[in-house]
Amino acid sequence: MTVVLSPRALMSLLFNGSKAIDVLATAHRLGLLDALEPGPARLDDLATRFGLLAPRLYKFLDCLESLGFVTRHDKGDEIEATEYRAVPGLAAAAAAVVGPGAQERDRDAYPWRVLHGRLAETLRGELSLTEDEFAWPPRTAEQTAAFERSMSVGLGPVIETFHRHAGRLWAGRHRFLDVGGGAGTLAARVIEDAPHLRADVYNLPAVAPLVAETRAGCADRDRMGFVAGDFLAEPLPTGYDALAFVRVLHDWPAAVARNLLAKAYAALPPGGLVLVCEEFRTPDRLAMQFFWSYFLIGADSAVSRLRELTFYTEALAATGFTGVEVLPGPWELVVAHKPGPAGVGEAKGRAPS
Repeated sequence: MTVVLSPRALMSLLFNGSKAIDVLATAHRLGLLDALEPGPARLDDLATRFGLLAPRLYKFLDCLESLGFVTRHDKGDEIEATEYRAVPGLAAAAAAVVGPGAQERDRDAYPWRVLHGRLAETLRGELSLTEDEFAWPPRTAEQTAAFERSMSVGLGPVIETFHRHAGRLWAGRHRFLDVGGGAGTLAARVIEDAPHLRADVYNLPAVAPLVAETRAGCADRDRMGFVAGDFLAEPLPTGYDALAFVRVLHDWPAAVARNLLAKAYAALPPGGLVLVCEEFRTPDRLAMQFFWSYFLIGADSAVSRLRELTFYTEALAATGFTGVEVLPGPWELVVAHKPGPAGVGEAKGRAPS
């Protein structure tokens, strides 16, 4: 049964958020979460296994229970017999948030403290992030590289979804273009799943060194390349029978997003495949996007707008794509085809490096 906290209770947790993260990080570091998730686990067994004091561990587990992360079942007056079980997926979620290289730790490196305590001024337009603090789009090679490295940290759900549907996605496909594909992290994983496929990243010239680093360590560097360009200012390269927008369209106003889909339609051959994978708007994803919603209050040039999945399915159909379908995964994957028989023509764009 899902428990919905009262506003007052939720605010108590929010006020003590740093303490809650301390509890979660400690539980993750000790290995408690891996022991709790299979469950049920007795308090005295946990205390013995991890060398902890049972009465203190009981209070520690109360903290995790208050956060909704564990359930407790009393076995009488003696607290040592109390049994606990973690909610499914807790250990993996904690690793993603507080573990080494966690996405939230990466986000915390952005200069959000410029706005902290000054949101009223920011909302009135009296305070904004400077271009040195955060520029969108990135203005320098250094800013571009830093942003793309940051975006690679959160690609796990995307990679898992593409891997899950690899057999279906790449059957009969020969050349794949990842538009705005960051450092090439997804492209490198795609060619592992599709030994017959070539994957290229289309991105700003400043990203080329990052893609080269990824390419050097990928399964087959001869099947991965880079095409330099600006998707806002130029047509998309042709010669590809599959093309993807991954965590790209939500960064732009609706008219720009629709125009990019139109560019994809123009670039693909008949039967070509377009893929869209975003953090489509749900309560969970809006919560996980909290950092960016907060930070970008001070940056008017960055939209970063989580949209409902139907925005993309309807926009694809309106552009002329057919067979619009949503494939399940950690993040849903929207697929559609350009009408006509499958087949890819000769490449007419810039030769990939």
